[in-house]
Amino acid sequence: MVVLEVLKGMTPGQVIEVQADRTVFGRHPHCQVVLDNAAVSRYHAQIVDVHGDYFIEDLRSRNGTHVNEELVEGRRQLQDKDLIRVCDFAFRFLYAAPGASKLLKPGQVIGDDGLAVGPSSILDSAHRKTMNVNDDEGEGDSRAITVEDDDDRSSIISTLDVGSSSSDLRLSVKPETKLKAILEISKSLSRAANLEQVLDKTLDGLFRIFSQADEGFIMLRDQEKNKLIVKATKTRRKAEGDDQVHISMTIVRKALDTSEGILSANALEDSRFKASESLSSLRIRSMICAPMLSKELGTLGVIQITTNDVGMQLRHEDLDLLISVAMQVGLAVENAYLYRQTLLQRDLERDLEFATQVQLGFLPKSRPKLPGYSFSDYYEPAQRVGGDYFDYIQLPDGRMAVALADVAGKGVPAALLMARLYSSVRYHLLSHSEVNLAMAGLNAEVSVSGLGHRFITCVLMVIDPARNQLTVVNAGHLPPLRRNTAGVVKAIGASESGLPLGILPSQTFQQTVFELAPGESWLVFTDGVTEAMRMPQEIYGNKRLMKFLETGPTKIDEIIKAVVDDVEKYVEGHPQSDDICLVGFQRLP
Repeated sequence: MVVLEVLKGMTPGQVIEVQADRTVFGRHPHCQVVLDNAAVSRYHAQIVDVHGDYFIEDLRSRNGTHVNEELVEGRRQLQDKDLIRVCDFAFRFLYAAPGASKLLKPGQVIGDDGLAVGPSSILDSAHRKTMNVNDDEGEGDSRAITVEDDDDRSSIISTLDVGSSSSDLRLSVKPETKLKAILEISKSLSRAANLEQVLDKTLDGLFRIFSQADEGFIMLRDQEKNKLIVKATKTRRKAEGDDQVHISMTIVRKALDTSEGILSANALEDSRFKASESLSSLRIRSMICAPMLSKELGTLGVIQITTNDVGMQLRHEDLDLLISVAMQVGLAVENAYLYRQTLLQRDLERDLEFATQVQLGFLPKSRPKLPGYSFSDYYEPAQRVGGDYFDYIQLPDGRMAVALADVAGKGVPAALLMARLYSSVRYHLLSHSEVNLAMAGLNAEVSVSGLGHRFITCVLMVIDPARNQLTVVNAGHLPPLRRNTAGVVKAIGASESGLPLGILPSQTFQQTVFELAPGESWLVFTDGVTEAMRMPQEIYGNKRLMKFLETGPTKIDEIIKAVVDDVEKYVEGHPQSDDICLVGFQRLP
């Protein structure tokens, strides 16, 4: 039977049986050899059994592991009677147990006092300096709060890992005391109607459980701003006119950073703080602090209880008790937060659904019935709503206008501007006889509308069926593509294009008139088509689109469908990164 004989750290002669294939030394209660000392890392070192041979490895510990006073680097094979030292603890590795010894089972704790105890707390000895700062969050309890913004030193004497299961809590806590506390808090939680009531009732229950408590507070982390906010406080000193609650941020931050409950000693008796006036003014004697944790949300906040009575200091079992309560309260806080997020998400989904219906209402319900011409279109926002816009506007003199615009960005902000363009484009086309004047009026309106420097490209195309002519005005948009009856595709009007809308208020635009031959097709689109991407630096591109049109279908509705299918095939299942809009028309043969 392979054993470890304890030489230092408990009663000499006691042994620990090495039973498993892996025997871990460390502070954490899940270790096979739990060492109750702050100098020991949570998972410090391990002994592994490799086909009957035993090796020791240091697990990147803070203070190292030694065998026969040599620092272990990597894996080292153990020989019979090797001396193993882990900080202040010493063991002799033996292939056979000595004749007269007391056998310890794996999992028992070796304490600094030389006794085997239950699952471990973590002993530490440090100090703190304090600086009093008023809480400036403006939220939570209305009482005055003094915050100690300490450095990394503190008077922490014990910590306990909250991340372990509740069954790992110290067994010495009286079951009836823990049960009474849990039932008391559970009853309060079940009756609370909202989160604020939950926290207030929790402190009320803790003050009934801890009769020595003078101050208590609960701080929660704002999940969106990632800031700690005091949400509830309680004190017994109202009658003395001193209802100020004192907060040590060293304790709070350590509890949150390490996910450990903390027991603080009597800081006023520490010789290194005799000259600290701020610490003396706080009158803190003893303190317990427990973090509230969530698997989904991480650290939620802390609960802290403080006593100023030197004869009524808080103890290890009090820390266990507070951790048990913090687990329950943390669950209530998590549920409240998730419930609020669910409500917000439900409201957002409802608003987005309404916005989607509104935007669809702006888009044309049907395609124009213009003698001698055929129209087709496709619209697909990258999100629920988008910033691409197109419209068909029947003009009083029998002409048909096709408008298409692309608002920079996507989502709700872009959709709001798209909705405004719907009415503005119609107004200016109906108010001006010339298309270039209509674009100039639209540009002037966008420039003075207070929309900010939003990038808006737009193209207006007006078909005159009586003359079979097309007038094109482009404000910084992608050039339309023209395909003749021979299948030749050309980009039209790039040199005549003006700047996007809203850049220069007094900008003038050039219009170009084209003769429409029987059988020729025109396609105008947004960059969601040409910039569709299947991997970084590989976009669909304008050249691929033009080449596809040269060999693609001849009918305009088939052309639109074929282009959309080709783009989807090209991206190979990658999500759509931008809004896609295509509008095409064709003069019939």
